[in-house]
Amino acid sequence: MYEAYEYRHIVGFEETNLVGNVYYANYVLWQGRCREMFLRDHTPELVHALANELALVTTSVSCEYHSELFAFDDVVIEMRLKELLQNRALMSFRYFRQNADSRTLVAQGEQGIACMRRTGDQLQPEPFPATLRAALQRYYQ
Repeated sequence: MYEAYEYRHIVGFEETNLVGNVYYANYVLWQGRCREMFLRDHTPELVHALANELALVTTSVSCEYHSELFAFDDVVIEMRLKELLQNRALMSFRYFRQNADSRTLVAQGEQGIACMRRTGDQLQPEPFPATLRAALQRYYQ
């Protein structure tokens, strides 16, 4: 398997529903959090640009659930690059319950993103900056 960017998360009570398992929408939130931490770790110089003229727009999200997660579960989310075009990328995500000596796949999904530039109140397609392109390609599957 190819190298993956990993984000670790401990499930809190606020992420569970009345039954006690993780509410399904949180998996999508974790995809976004994983993506944000990737940017922080690999392209901190883009944070200012993303707060101003540059935008990473989510174009699609999916998630398939295989097993339930509960409060205090230790979750590892692996992110890999599936496809990188001029201003679009497709990322894959795999969610694992981490135990002391093993990982169990509990969900997997994908997220499409587009790099855009803000001009006034419009968004225009923009090629990925070279630093971001290089960082993403490190995790190409």
